[in-house]
Amino acid sequence: MKHWRIDEVAWDRFDRSKVDPDLVPAVKAAAMVERNGLDYAAYLGGVFHDDPDFRAAADNWAIEEVQHGDALGKWAMLADPEWDYPAAFARYRDGFKIAVDANASIRGSRTGELIARCMVETGTSSFYSAVADATEEPVLQAICRQIAADEFRHFKLFYDHMRRYLARENLNFLQRLRIAAGRISETEDDELAFAFHCANDPPGQDYAHEACMTAYLSRALTFYRFRHIERGMGMIFKAIGLPPRGRLSDMSAKLAWQLVQRRQRRLAERLAARPSLAQAA
Repeated sequence: MKHWRIDEVAWDRFDRSKVDPDLVPAVKAAAMVERNGLDYAAYLGGVFHDDPDFRAAADNWAIEEVQHGDALGKWAMLADPEWDYPAAFARYRDGFKIAVDANASIRGSRTGELIARCMVETGTSSFYSAVADATEEPVLQAICRQIAADEFRHFKLFYDHMRRYLARENLNFLQRLRIAAGRISETEDDELAFAFHCANDPPGQDYAHEACMTAYLSRALTFYRFRHIERGMGMIFKAIGLPPRGRLSDMSAKLAWQLVQRRQRRLAERLAARPSLAQAA
């Protein structure tokens, strides 16, 4: 059951004067990915075909993900009245496909699949928390806080089912760590870059992965603060079987924050060296 509804958002509070133009393209891209939740539910339904409890939970999760996309899309159309959210999403669906007819996890086990889902929810909860803290536009702030709360709850959903399957499949720590690290590394694959392309480039323009990924990350990484990385690291540690709070988690969060800051600097240098990348969106 949805914990909130789009029509409950105070859309009349939208304040165009507080819209950050650099934030809008990233929100548009996020709307594409969130709206695609039904395909991921179909995939999970195949992987967990004989687990009706999880399938029901995944179906409800997808409904909430679609609502996230629609809320972000509606906000982006207020921020950019010329943007056509349904048309952009149609292009995304046409060009980005996942294996909705799979009957086994691409992670090698159901536990692995659920660890990967925990990583996704860690990333999204951190991202929407960061956007909510970064924006001064009241409607986007409210939407992102609602979405972030949903994503934290979704993490718990997948984590609880992961523990259930872990008792059966008994993945060791290194296996869990490898799956988590692999899923984190996939954040720079075509899912987000192509979403940025469909959401921001004009129809007919060729897709350029590097340009779109650079344009997205150069915006998105600026939203983060250490507290977002710190909380995300705790969630990662929990999913792979380590204490979410403690010296190791603290050290890892500090290192991750340094890496984020270094990546921000390198992206800025890349944009300065190749101004054409800055023209994306």
